[in-house]
Amino acid sequence: MSSTDATGSGPWPTELRLSKDRRTLSIAFDNGERFDLPAEYLRVKSPSAEVQGHSPDERKTVPGKRDVMILEIQPIGNYAVRLTFDDMHSTGIYAWDYFGELGRNHARYWQDYLDELASKGLSREPAGRKA
Repeated sequence: MSSTDATGSGPWPTELRLSKDRRTLSIAFDNGERFDLPAEYLRVKSPSAEVQGHSPDERKTVPGKRDVMILEIQPIGNYAVRLTFDDMHSTGIYAWDYFGELGRNHARYWQDYLDELASKGLSREPAGRKA
């Protein structure tokens, strides 16, 4: 395998593994990076237009996904995968470089998400459950 993806811009994945409980996706790259990314984090950071919008002003804060699981991982060419979550969200295409970005920035992105939830009075808990 090459050490760059199809566009020549980044590390190539050597492993993509879904945990038995379907709540963590592990990805390893040929440059030695390895990330364990929670399903909740992947869901709320989905690259889909539904979540990201078509401009920064349209980006949505997605609450209530603490218990979300990944049902399916579907290859998209040789550059990405589509994840289907148990809330039936499946429109995000996760390119290899996006997984790397999510892994390298996990702590900061997660804290930003928690801060957004708090500032909007939203919860990680699914509707109908108390935090």
